[in-house]
Amino acid sequence: MTDLILKGGTVVNETGRQVADVAITGELISAIAAPGTLDGTGAEVVDVTGLHLIPGAIDTHVHFREPGYTHKEDWETGTKAAAMGGVTTVFEMPNTNPPTRSVTELRQKQDCAKKASVDFGIYGLLAEDNIDELQGLIDGGVNAFKCFMGNTFGNLPSPSTGAMLEGFEIVAPSGLRISLHAETASIMAWRQARLDAAGRHAPLDHIAARPEVVAIEAVARAAILSEWTGARVHVLHISSAGELRPLAEAKARGVDITGETCPCYLFLTTEDYDRLGSVIRVNPPVREPKDAKAIWEALQTGVVDMIATDHAPHTPEEKHNDIIWKADCGFPGVETQMPLMLTEVAAGRMSLEHYVKISSANPARSFGMYPMKGRIAVGAHADIAAVDMAREEVIRAENLHSLGKITPFEGRKTVGAPVHTLVRGRFVQRDRMLCPGMVGHGRQVTDIQSMPTPEPKNVDQTLATLLTEGVT
Repeated sequence: MTDLILKGGTVVNETGRQVADVAITGELISAIAAPGTLDGTGAEVVDVTGLHLIPGAIDTHVHFREPGYTHKEDWETGTKAAAMGGVTTVFEMPNTNPPTRSVTELRQKQDCAKKASVDFGIYGLLAEDNIDELQGLIDGGVNAFKCFMGNTFGNLPSPSTGAMLEGFEIVAPSGLRISLHAETASIMAWRQARLDAAGRHAPLDHIAARPEVVAIEAVARAAILSEWTGARVHVLHISSAGELRPLAEAKARGVDITGETCPCYLFLTTEDYDRLGSVIRVNPPVREPKDAKAIWEALQTGVVDMIATDHAPHTPEEKHNDIIWKADCGFPGVETQMPLMLTEVAAGRMSLEHYVKISSANPARSFGMYPMKGRIAVGAHADIAAVDMAREEVIRAENLHSLGKITPFEGRKTVGAPVHTLVRGRFVQRDRMLCPGMVGHGRQVTDIQSMPTPEPKNVDQTLATLLTEGVT
């Protein structure tokens, strides 16, 4: 029997739109039909006339800080913020305390995630000191891996290229994707030390320590390792025009590589540094207007596959510092991404269909959740954001549901917002208010995740093969 009917909305997928009623039975979409043609006997009927029903956003890059840094965020507050932002699935990063480096820490994080209101994936760490733990993490149910080629919050040491290669060899047969903080650690450490010693510590010196060559080199190197091993990779938080070239070239060679950018790299530039001061500090840094322009174009053409947020909350005290090296990097984003991007849809910069593609369909495909997620269709999870494309709001840190009450988008006006959010058929946010009783509704996506058949390469030359068979 049908449990819920969303009546009279405009259903939007990446391929088109239609005015229709949507029936939900249990966790799944059970019917999509012309308005007024579904049997609503016994079902709750919600009139969504005038709203656009889009697949809930899938944010494959969030930091919910638990365990270890719960004064910044935890799984309950982070996923509530996601629900308010129309985000129905998140992938959470491993640089917590302790980091998610083995099955022991994975189980600890899964226990923390029992407070989640939205569905989630969990990243395992790929580092120099846990190579022997990677297979255990795979068998234990991680949804992807994260490799910090450059330093960021948590100061996890970046692995050598040798360790990366062995890690890629181990992960490749699983088919799981390895997400990369693609900046070259040694260049940044050298330059920051030199700048700091010279008394250079203004906000713009953060860019000087991390010029775009760090991203260009790292993306190119990771793509080569991916091509050699057959490991699937994903380039996180693309910030520069320069790294788009090795990304596009790798795709042209057939490398299974995807890429994301974040709103800060689309909407902020060097012109905002004086206004925002240390608040703007994020890794990699916000760059020049030419970079934002190039990334916008790449997001339209498909060189960049998706939008994510790098949701990284800190306290205002941790963000404000006259010495840029001492200001924590990052800011909340999971709640503001959709309103920011819908504003561009309203302005005609992209279609709503394309937004669905980059915010939901592409992430679902890249991380093995399609067709259960990433679309509004019969048989799919009823993960839906009901969007009012005319709703005007103003971003205010004090109104965010994250514990991180500071944002570089303070005071920014938006047009378009998710007025309802459903996760597997249940309202987690309704009429711009969180729904009670939804803490714990979120579920890890392992049960639906199905990556394409892996294609590991050069298996006769992996360290595991050589160490087993010996060298002749």
